[in-house]
Amino acid sequence: MHQVRYFLAVADTLNFTRAAERCHVSQPALTRAIQQLEAELGGVLLRRERKLTHLTDFGRLIEPHLRQLAADAEAAKTTARRFLNLQEAQIRLGIMCTVGPARFMGFLADFNQAHPGCDIMLIEGVPSKLSELLLQGELDLAAMAQPEPFSDRLDVLPLYRERFCIAFPAGHRLDALNHVWVSDVAGETYLRRVNCEYRDHLADLLRQRGLAVRVGFQSEREDWIQMMVAAGFGVCFLPEYSPTIPGVRTQPVREPEVVREVSLVSMAGRRFSPAVRSFIAAVRAHGWRQPRTPDKAANA
Repeated sequence: MHQVRYFLAVADTLNFTRAAERCHVSQPALTRAIQQLEAELGGVLLRRERKLTHLTDFGRLIEPHLRQLAADAEAAKTTARRFLNLQEAQIRLGIMCTVGPARFMGFLADFNQAHPGCDIMLIEGVPSKLSELLLQGELDLAAMAQPEPFSDRLDVLPLYRERFCIAFPAGHRLDALNHVWVSDVAGETYLRRVNCEYRDHLADLLRQRGLAVRVGFQSEREDWIQMMVAAGFGVCFLPEYSPTIPGVRTQPVREPEVVREVSLVSMAGRRFSPAVRSFIAAVRAHGWRQPRTPDKAANA
């Protein structure tokens, strides 16, 4: 790139002395650089005849390409500076599809205010898909939870704990109880959230206690399951901080209490961009562990 810059300076001034001054190098250094460029390109670019310097036919042919190359290099440097200064940087954040947005809104608002140049792309998926995307380098970070330990190839930063609740329609018999036990779902029609990472864990919990439930419907869509609950089709397990539609009531499950831990997960040993490093630092500084939302029993 120095060779290109020196050639373009001579092409602009048609004077080696003035070109060297413009580039802040000695004239012999500028001359050697242009000779090296000519050797690499395979032809003479400039002709010096006494005090007259001009471009050869080959030089005029090549000049537009070298000007475009110099312009592209300068644009690349500008883009790099903006990226490194967090003025134009993207963070690819995976979000487990069952993680409710409520706990993240305050953090994202604070981060956006502190780093307005960072563009956060949210990519939704189940834990297995998000883990695969992290390992492939398609994601920088992911917010997720799972009942089994994460791969030792991943770094895990716990954010907050979240209880599972029973969701039921308004006016349901469970609405009158101060405490909802796992045994209270016996005989109910169970609506299965297919993408719930604790789906099998919760099913095993019911089987271990000999609780008979009939699976009425199952869906990958959280909104469909909640609409079915509100319409009285059955009950379902729902994470504590999930947004609920009108007509759906929830109470945390007791005996046993089922809790998941939502964590920020990243690839172990990976070198992160300045934007991603700033995001992780902000996550560490944020007050995630807020008091739990009071349940009905606490208000009784």
